[in-house]
Amino acid sequence: MRRINTDFSALEGTNCYCSAQSAQHIRRAITALPLHAVHEIGTGDYHYQTLFWLERIEEPFALVLFDHHPDDQAGAFGEGLLSCGGWVAEARCLPLLRSDLWVHSEEDFPALDTLPDLPVYLSVDLDVLSPAYARTDWDQGEMSLDALMAALRRLTLSRRILGVDLCGGITPEKGASPDDLALNAGTGEALCGLFREQLI
Repeated sequence: MRRINTDFSALEGTNCYCSAQSAQHIRRAITALPLHAVHEIGTGDYHYQTLFWLERIEEPFALVLFDHHPDDQAGAFGEGLLSCGGWVAEARCLPLLRSDLWVHSEEDFPALDTLPDLPVYLSVDLDVLSPAYARTDWDQGEMSLDALMAALRRLTLSRRILGVDLCGGITPEKGASPDDLALNAGTGEALCGLFREQLI
């Protein structure tokens, strides 16, 4: 599976919230990119980009979200403005999305066995991991990298994967140290390596 950097953080009107103009720009920009790939979308501030990939799916599907936060909250500035904390609520309005599963800890792993028999789009936020395995500028979970990779491997073996996105981490502008960046890069490499190995 190809690894693609789709980080649009340099675009104005995209940090945490995405303006209608920026959303239109991103939608146009990704039309030439493959859905069946690992899309690296930047930090969790830009997780709403997942919605744009989901909009391109042309068959009934399930969304599996590994994230410490549910991302289906009401926007702080009211309805109508896409945000990193509310994009899942908008995704649930997509006519082909039949099921969504939020995995925020290892206690949720048994629910993976209850997924409907549908192809899956995977979205992974590094904040689901313990700070021992990734560093972000959000509150983090307690999952180990081994546990996350085992769950992902199980999914890739049991379901057809339509696409994957990966977000999370922290930037130097927000205080990331060289050690933070190195840890996140290593975790990203491990996850992308799993998808390259499991998904053709």
